[in-house]
Amino acid sequence: MIKPKVCIIFTGGTISMTVDETVGAAIPTLSGEKILAMVSNIDKLADIEVINFSEIPSPHITFDMLFNVKKLIIQKLDQDDISGVIVTHGTDTLEESAYFLDLTINHYKPVIVVGAMRNSSELGYDGSSNLAAAVCTAISKKAQNKGVLVVLNNVVNLASEVVKTNTLSLDTFQSPYGPLGIIDTNDLILYRNIAYREFIDTDKIERNVVLIKTVVDMDDSLIRASVELGAKGIILEAMGRGNLPLKVFEGVKYALSKGVLVVIVSRCNSGRVFESYGYGGGGKELSNLGAIMGGEARGPKARIKLMLALGKGMTKQQIKQLF
Repeated sequence: MIKPKVCIIFTGGTISMTVDETVGAAIPTLSGEKILAMVSNIDKLADIEVINFSEIPSPHITFDMLFNVKKLIIQKLDQDDISGVIVTHGTDTLEESAYFLDLTINHYKPVIVVGAMRNSSELGYDGSSNLAAAVCTAISKKAQNKGVLVVLNNVVNLASEVVKTNTLSLDTFQSPYGPLGIIDTNDLILYRNIAYREFIDTDKIERNVVLIKTVVDMDDSLIRASVELGAKGIILEAMGRGNLPLKVFEGVKYALSKGVLVVIVSRCNSGRVFESYGYGGGGKELSNLGAIMGGEARGPKARIKLMLALGKGMTKQQIKQLF
């Protein structure tokens, strides 16, 4: 029987780390080949093509790197002999990179982003089992037309939904709507389907978009400073359904008067913003002013979406529809 072929692009992260005794902490040291050597019987499931892209921690990832990874992924997906592509990645920024790839890649073959919560020097290293589950997902026809998927702890989540919820737990990556599925005995078991997917066809990004979290009795100094420094867009993590302190509300008025796009999301872990409240700083007033209500998007992902939308040159009305 001909085995499916999977390409794995290794970028670094905890999955590639060991503890350096001199430093006294974990650093990236393992190549893709060394990580694969710890995955038992993977050769029985698929043929693996290894690309050692980088060995860096995920806080060092840049958009330039992500655009290069995106191009590499598409090249591999377009090969007839490749069933799917896996990207290993550090977990700190994994949800953002996965979402970036999900928004900018439109292909029926699976793209999987995988990482580890424990480095290979720790007891219970989860990198090998997570990578095995990612391979099982990548070769499954049930994973096709699902966009980018995030696989850890034998759980499969949509990149558009998944959030890192805990600094330590192996089940840290979760979706507010539950997982798309699980890996059970090397097979992808789907719990649900996806309602729709978003795609922004661009190779450009507007970098001058800021993310600001609002807190009690906050003023508008951060918003005004962002505008003066040339911000093209501001993502505001507002309170509850999308409401702001009065001083921050004045900052939104100022930003909008200067032609800066302002997108309102919630600082809550789940739920969407809405025009529920009509007082000063309430969602209805913000919408009436011209701020864009960001739906269910959380701050980091809303920032990426706005950066790509502005990079593509979308109008304010198009961006409003996008959110």
